[in-house]
Amino acid sequence: MNRKIIGKILGFLLVMESFLFMPPAFISWMDGERVALTAFFTAAAVAAVVGGWLSHTCKEAERSYYAREGFLIVSLGWIVLSAVGALPFWISKEIPHYVDALFEVISGFTTTGASILTNVEGLSRGMLFWRSFTHWLGGMGILVFLLAVVPMGKGGYSFNLLRAESPGPSVTKLVPKTRESATILYRLYILLTVLCVGFLLLGGMPLFDSLCTAMGTAGTGGFGIKNDSMAGYSPYLQNVCTVFMALFGVNFSLYYLLLLGRVREALFNEELRLYVGIILASVAAITFNILPLYGGQIRGALHDAAFTVSSIITTTGFATADFNLWPQLSRTILVVLMVVGACAGSTGGGIKCARVILLTKSLKAHIRQSLHPRSVNLIQVEGRTVEEETIQGVNTYMSAYCAIAVVSVLILALDNCSIETNLTAMLACLNNIGPGLDLVGPTSNYFHFSDLSKIVLMLDMLLGRLEIFPLLVMLSPRTWKRTA
Repeated sequence: MNRKIIGKILGFLLVMESFLFMPPAFISWMDGERVALTAFFTAAAVAAVVGGWLSHTCKEAERSYYAREGFLIVSLGWIVLSAVGALPFWISKEIPHYVDALFEVISGFTTTGASILTNVEGLSRGMLFWRSFTHWLGGMGILVFLLAVVPMGKGGYSFNLLRAESPGPSVTKLVPKTRESATILYRLYILLTVLCVGFLLLGGMPLFDSLCTAMGTAGTGGFGIKNDSMAGYSPYLQNVCTVFMALFGVNFSLYYLLLLGRVREALFNEELRLYVGIILASVAAITFNILPLYGGQIRGALHDAAFTVSSIITTTGFATADFNLWPQLSRTILVVLMVVGACAGSTGGGIKCARVILLTKSLKAHIRQSLHPRSVNLIQVEGRTVEEETIQGVNTYMSAYCAIAVVSVLILALDNCSIETNLTAMLACLNNIGPGLDLVGPTSNYFHFSDLSKIVLMLDMLLGRLEIFPLLVMLSPRTWKRTA
């Protein structure tokens, strides 16, 4: 195993993080928040010193690295960046307990949006910005950002980083060179973010609020800067977020196809059709189910239903209404949406619509094979035959997903909360959503959980964001042997 390349790239990441502390530090300086400013500079110094030491120590590393190193770099990278990223909250005492600070930052980087804060508006503006900025950085992927701005060597080895971090059942490069693919992804990401900020400003939202809200929307994270999330903003601003949350839940490869003029191929994509169909069907069902709560006013019911469905299926987690009070059918639909999630290759979480398609077609093929044992049943998506290795990977993912879910819920049960609280808290963290039901509903938070439960939920967030396998590879003793 090439241990030095792991140390070298981790060093790059930490040095990069030291610069990423500067925007929130600038806001703290502008607002005269001395304690927050000191906290950001201290965290930046720690990141720069440790990162510089790692980069110098491992400067003679060989540039070649493979899947194992890729998984380790991604897993360790997210953990190390989160550990240092929590320092400003902890040093400033705005979140005095380090486990809570780490929970908040991991929730930010993984774009989960689960919070331990009981009074969000009590944070300084610099900390609020850093909290939302972590969403934006984690949305497209921290390593994808690194690939976009730093040459990571020749020979195509950096594709192992892209494959390990990017969400979805499979990863293909948009163009032959991995760095160019990463650059294209981030250009599209920045463009959509800027458009979101522009539309929010047109609706009269202050610049600071627009930036924080757009970063939460782009990363499909859901950290709000108000205690009531998005409920206090105008219907226009809420509608802007509804649309952009749905847009960021689409596979970014389809936007690239649109830029190339391949409109039909993009718009008639099988996963996109399923994604849009689920959204429309869910909005319709929930609208009519909650209509009595709105006095029969379909406009209000449709507005909140559309916002909530867009927020949950994209795993953003913004809220305009307390869906914890909705009828059981609506809440059950939302739980299903939590699991399904957005499209592969988007900033959203969940098991992804692509996996739902593959699982459904695999089931149909298995039934046909049982009825006609001699028949040949190929699984095709977009007219292309899916390799057996991909199907096996999806089945393995779902097996690991179920096992992690069961273990997590059993450990959470030690806190003696309701099964509804524990189950939806686990689903909300494993699928990177944020709010669940009951004690972790949209008007509540995760503060009441014990440190053990918070650690389990943090692991769930990381497992969900990294698609399970990179973290499991890191935790395997076999990975660390010099000969695999």
